[in-house]
Amino acid sequence: MNLNVLCNRLGVEIEPQLLELALTHRSYSYEHGNLPSNERLEFLGDSVLGFVVTAHIYETLTDLSEADLSTVKHAVVSARALASLATEIGLGNYLRLGKSAEKDGGRTTMNLLADAFEAVLGAIYISNGIDEAAEFVARWVFPLLSDVEGLLRNADPKAQLHKMFQAAGIDQPPYEIERQGPDHAIEFSATLTYEGKLIGKGTGRSKKLAETEAAISALANTELTLPKRKKAK
Repeated sequence: MNLNVLCNRLGVEIEPQLLELALTHRSYSYEHGNLPSNERLEFLGDSVLGFVVTAHIYETLTDLSEADLSTVKHAVVSARALASLATEIGLGNYLRLGKSAEKDGGRTTMNLLADAFEAVLGAIYISNGIDEAAEFVARWVFPLLSDVEGLLRNADPKAQLHKMFQAAGIDQPPYEIERQGPDHAIEFSATLTYEGKLIGKGTGRSKKLAETEAAISALANTELTLPKRKKAK
């Protein structure tokens, strides 16, 4: 595994041990005596990514509402978006996978690639600091913001979730809304429950924002599985 080639592709130098760790999936860790995996770096990278993207769209997309900003952010930091960037970089070729993950096609698995992208960003932050990490995000992630109207049109989390249930032939559960706090500082919370289980929750200063956050939470819920719609005979 030639990490120098990968660093050139990433456009940034990363401490070799940290980069190797960022590429180590838990399946490899488990099969090699519980070596450290990339999960902690992924956690860090997720936070760095969220901060850098949030600050950027706050400063540049000044005409958007809070709800629309949340939708745009979700679109560019989603597993689907990050996996596409990881594929463009070629991260899948460098992953350290266990036999089971390798057999299951882990090098092209969306969530695994997205996690690796975030872990690499975490490694960049530790190696070089927030400025270098922000430059990496600007180089790879910000181009996804070139068509904000398109992102809003195609990445509405509430519409996406509704389509998911519709495709399964199931009525989407309603958003359960609660209002908290005094009139000058009202906060709404929204929850979604399916088959007796909480599948999504969100909070916001408006019902719309709380519902949007709940839909985002539900879409990111890896435990949510809907039956495939049976074809009519």
